[in-house]
Amino acid sequence: MGLSAGARMLWHPPIFYPFMEVLTIGKFDHQLNEEIRDKEVRLIGPDGAQLGIMSAAQANHLAEEQGQDLVKISPNAAPPVCKIMDYSKFCFEQKKREREARKNQRVVEIKEIRMSPGIDTNDFNTKVKSAQKFLKEGNRVKVSVRFRGREMAHTNLGEKLLLGFSDACAEMATMEKNPKLDGRFMAMFLSPKAGK
Repeated sequence: MGLSAGARMLWHPPIFYPFMEVLTIGKFDHQLNEEIRDKEVRLIGPDGAQLGIMSAAQANHLAEEQGQDLVKISPNAAPPVCKIMDYSKFCFEQKKREREARKNQRVVEIKEIRMSPGIDTNDFNTKVKSAQKFLKEGNRVKVSVRFRGREMAHTNLGEKLLLGFSDACAEMATMEKNPKLDGRFMAMFLSPKAGK
C-alpha cells in the first residue's frame, strides 16, 4: 500500500553532510579568521616574523592575501597574539604528534603469579624465572599464595614462601609492601628496580 500524497511530502530520507567531519577540529579550538573580533592583535607571519600590532580586520586581510588562515594562538595576551598559518595542516601535525607521543608511552602492566603453600621446588624456580622476565620488561608483579581449607591455619608458611620469592628476585626488584593476608590470599607486589 502506497503513502498518501501528504505523507509522501512529509517524509524524506536522512541527509548526510560528508564535509561536517572535516570541520570537526577536536581539541584544537582556536578562533579563526572572521571569528577574531578584537580591536587590536599582535600579528606573527607564517615564517614566524613579527608583523606588528594592527586591527583584526587588517590581519585577516593579510591572511586572505596569502591564502592562509588567521589563528588566535594566545588569546590571554594583551593584545591577543594571532598567527597566519595553514590551520588544517597545523591540526594534522598536532594530531600526528599526539599519536607519536601515545606510541612512545610505556604502559606498565601488573602481571600475577599464583602459588600454593606446598609448591614444589622446581615449580617455585619456574615461577621465579617468569617473574624475572616480567620485571625485565618493566612490569610490576603481584605474587600471591592461595590457602585452601586447613592451610588457613598455617599462613606463616605462605609469608615465608613470599619472602623467599622476593629474595630470589632481589637483584632486579624491590618489594613494595610486606606480604598481606586478604581473605584466602596472601599477596605482595614487586616493582622493577630503576635502571634494570
